[in-house]
Amino acid sequence: MDGYEPVLLDGEEWQSYFRDFKHSAFRLEVHQVYTMPAEAETVRSFLAHEPMPEGFNGPWHQTIRDHAAAGRGMARAKVVRRPLTDYSRYLFEWCIPGNVEAGEDYRIVDLTARPNPGLPEQDFWLFDETAVVHLNYRPDGTQINRELIRSPDIGQYLAWRDLALENSVPFRDYRA
Repeated sequence: MDGYEPVLLDGEEWQSYFRDFKHSAFRLEVHQVYTMPAEAETVRSFLAHEPMPEGFNGPWHQTIRDHAAAGRGMARAKVVRRPLTDYSRYLFEWCIPGNVEAGEDYRIVDLTARPNPGLPEQDFWLFDETAVVHLNYRPDGTQINRELIRSPDIGQYLAWRDLALENSVPFRDYRA
């Protein structure tokens, strides 16, 4: 769009969304591979069949617990297709169980044997049903940026959230 300047979020400004939301935070994850530098070592360890490190993802789990204790909900819907990628297997075995234990409502949308029900091909976070942040990735899963969407069509994002939740099962009930 001519003259459009994206609002990119990083550092403290980005972290403030997770610290300061009042009611709810929802994430739609649509990619099958994420190549995050901060996870590179633990993904390598997982693929080498090493034991999960003591206290793995502890700070994130504390964030989830703190929000849950204050009555603020965190939910996520992960789109998958089988066979699961190595990265999805890493999430399923090392990451998601701890998030669920800490209090996150983590759900799986399996599109292996059915068409996409209308979900976008865009990862996003929806905070307090008012703020939308797109997570933009390259095809190899490396993150390009996090973009605060100005004047989002909140009704559309709520509809995508609801569609993802309606077409998902809780992580604890999913069998790959």
